[in-house]
Amino acid sequence: MKKLMLTLSFLSPFALVFSQGNALDSLEQRLATEQSSTQRLEILSQLTNTAFGADFAKALGYARRGVALAMQSGDKEWLPKFEEMQGRMHANLGQLDSASLFFDKAMKGYEATGNQKGKATTLFKIAWVYQSKGELEPAMKANLDALRIMEGLGDQEGIASALGRVSDALYSQGKAQDALDYARQGIAICKKNGFKNEEVNVLQSAAYACMALGDFEQALMYSNQSISMVRQLGMGQSILADHHNTRGNALKRLGRYQEALADYNACLDISTKINYAGGTTASTANLGEVNLLMGNYAAALPYQLKTIEFQEKGGDLPNLVENYVHASNIYEQLHDYKSALLYQRKALKMRDSTVSIQSDAAISDLRMQYETEKKETTIAAQTVQIGQQRTVQWLSIGMAALLGLLAFSFYKNGAARKKANELLTAKNAENELLLKEIHHRVKNNLEVVSSLLALQSAQVDDPNVKVAMQEGQNRVQSIGIVHQKLYLGENLAAVEMRDYFLNLGDSILDSFGADDRVTIECAMSQLELDIDTAVPLGLIVNELLTNALKYAFPNGRKGRIEIKLEQKDADAFSLQIADDGVGKIAEAVQGTGFGGKLVALLTRQLGGELREEVNGGTVVHFDFKMKKSA
Repeated sequence: MKKLMLTLSFLSPFALVFSQGNALDSLEQRLATEQSSTQRLEILSQLTNTAFGADFAKALGYARRGVALAMQSGDKEWLPKFEEMQGRMHANLGQLDSASLFFDKAMKGYEATGNQKGKATTLFKIAWVYQSKGELEPAMKANLDALRIMEGLGDQEGIASALGRVSDALYSQGKAQDALDYARQGIAICKKNGFKNEEVNVLQSAAYACMALGDFEQALMYSNQSISMVRQLGMGQSILADHHNTRGNALKRLGRYQEALADYNACLDISTKINYAGGTTASTANLGEVNLLMGNYAAALPYQLKTIEFQEKGGDLPNLVENYVHASNIYEQLHDYKSALLYQRKALKMRDSTVSIQSDAAISDLRMQYETEKKETTIAAQTVQIGQQRTVQWLSIGMAALLGLLAFSFYKNGAARKKANELLTAKNAENELLLKEIHHRVKNNLEVVSSLLALQSAQVDDPNVKVAMQEGQNRVQSIGIVHQKLYLGENLAAVEMRDYFLNLGDSILDSFGADDRVTIECAMSQLELDIDTAVPLGLIVNELLTNALKYAFPNGRKGRIEIKLEQKDADAFSLQIADDGVGKIAEAVQGTGFGGKLVALLTRQLGGELREEVNGGTVVHFDFKMKKSA
């Protein structure tokens, strides 16, 4: 595996984590006695960032509580901060769709409050998600947009961080020398200003660029510096795991395999303890590769197959090609030529789907645009500064004309490329882009409606009206998630229901602030349904989950809700939602309220039958028939 995507820890004001257990206990005690909602939000922020270094799942719980409290108190400044934190935790847990959902919300919140730095730090994280998915052009654009904002703010630490992110993006594109140049600029800024935490990240970017250039000794030097600083600063277990992996990669390329194995095993041990999916995947992959290089093929195979399983599940396209090749080589050495051929074909197919000359050109254009903007800004500043000096004025005019000619040349070349691309692109590809844009806009419009309901709810004192508006907001979000899945997924006509239900469950738990006492699980395999079925089915699940959280777990009771959707035969499906609560959900499902009427209406729309069993907990069954989407 070439590289472990870094944990999303940059620019965190609480990156230093000392004795997390004691710190968390102390903060929890303060939270329990604090009455001010503003102070409670500050404490929850500290809890989230402190837990980040030791347990992503626990940090996610604190972030969710922060979102719920910010919404309840109507705090527009804190809400996007916690949405950004929650997205960061989902990303580090490998839940990229959920991460994107919360990063989008955070961006809208920061735009509404004019928080430019918040926009920049969220853009870093959005770029990270794009890069994880192998979408290099939007990743580069997001990183450059963040760099522009940080430069506009004069935020030197933010500029250093952005230079490191751009370096990572260039590394992924195969432009190692450019990546090293950007990383070294970032290192220089950090050393000049004493930004120790950010220097750690940029050193790691420089190490990978050196590895790509074949300068493994220099890469090891940068890695030793960074891991020493991580330990010195006490930066947390997840960051330590990342840097063990980085140094292991340098040692591996130097042929120092036993030392590399020690670093990879350290990364795996830490990642397993703190539930760090990225670290577990990376170290597992690298343990497989080192065993392969050492000729331990039987030992390498389980690591390699587990790595592929992780990456296929998480959609880690950039690294899948390499690991398919490794699996093919291992099977070949074990004389299983049929399996070797299978994985070789998978590698070729994946490489064809991820390598794009047009994307490479687009990224180069983005960088050229950024560099040109920097030159124009510099020229403009110099012109103002020298004012009346006529010679320099003419020089500036000449440079502006030259830049204009370059810009015109870029425009003409871009127009030619665009025209050629349009001629080469098939009609179905155009339709696919159009449909994606439609789903994206529908999702955005629904988010606007949801935000308006949330803002209006914050102005209402009547608790019954507030609850009704919150339920309406949840219904809108359930439809919005469907459209998000459609524009992010490969199949524009169908929604993968298991992942959809998990995202929907997270959203509802957030709205009730119940994520620390109720868990929602999906005991089902992947299953795709068309949008005409997914939307009403999602609304039904939204209502049933809402009822369960309202009635099945009173007085802070803890519990569990299980969602199961099965295909019984060619056109028959069965949905089951079961809770282990007190069994009071029966009245809610059969009641005369709007939720009950909506479920009855949607049941008729799908031509289904709803029934329930109450025995301690409650089980709701919904059977319906349809044709499964292609």
